Amino acid sequence: MKIVFMGTPVFSLSCLEALIAAGHEVAAVFTQPDKPKNRGKQIQMTPVKECALKHDIPVYQPLSLRKGEDAEQSMAVLRDISPECIVVVAYGQLLPKEVLELPKYGCVNVHASLLPMYRGAAPIQRCIQFGEKKTGVTTMYMAEGLDTGDMILKDELDIPEDMTGSELHDKLAEMGGRLIVRTLDEIAAGTAPRIPQQGDTCYAARIMKEELLLDFTKPAVQVRDFIRAMSASPCAYTMLDGKRLKVYGARLAEGSFTEQPGEIADPDSFTVVCGEGAVSFTEIQPEGGKRMDVQAYLRGKKPAKGTVLG
Repeated sequence: MKIVFMGTPVFSLSCLEALIAAGHEVAAVFTQPDKPKNRGKQIQMTPVKECALKHDIPVYQPLSLRKGEDAEQSMAVLRDISPECIVVVAYGQLLPKEVLELPKYGCVNVHASLLPMYRGAAPIQRCIQFGEKKTGVTTMYMAEGLDTGDMILKDELDIPEDMTGSELHDKLAEMGGRLIVRTLDEIAAGTAPRIPQQGDTCYAARIMKEELLLDFTKPAVQVRDFIRAMSASPCAYTMLDGKRLKVYGARLAEGSFTEQPGEIADPDSFTVVCGEGAVSFTEIQPEGGKRMDVQAYLRGKKPAKGTVLG
């Protein structure tokens, strides 16, 4: 099938590589513009652009598909290619109606949740944050609403209690690659279902920097789940002695506690009291230091009992 692929981050790569390996003709790739990253602010290509160039696929990086000269030029390119399907995986832009209606088989999206639950920008982290035990990947025909189109196929995955957001990201990315190939096979064969989204839904809002500061007034299970949801990126943190302390892992602490939320009840295990119960940090990164096991950190600098974080 002749395809245009639209995607930007690492999550998109499995789908693009799976489509190439399956023999689909990827006529062009659309990805977000390159941006400066890290302390050096050097311009870096998006992961999808790097992959496309490796396979000699033409790359387009419009600022917008909805307005301006970039949108007009992009529409001209798409009309010239005349793809049978546009596959969209974490592209980062909303598609206008004229793009959605251009391909013979429409635009197909790969979304990292079991729709209609967790529509939106951050379904992987949010489902762990809110204690879900199961998630998955859904393919759908794209509509003008946000993640509201008719569903095609789903693949489910259990979420172990110790799984982090990064681990779940990698699992779902692999599943997405397999699922988009199955989806296009069924579309080409005329056997693909079209299932309207019905029932309960929720929105997985984009993760904002200001929410990454840990709130120890919440129950310990919620604090633990938030830490693992944001690990390893963008990573939750707290403040210790006026410096940022990133927290990559935590477990629920046993026992009863009378200290105030945020107070270190046991320095030997870095146990911090929450609104209900407590958590013990297992992996952290002090400001200006390396990511490390908490016991390695405590051998060098142990906080005083009664210290309040945050």
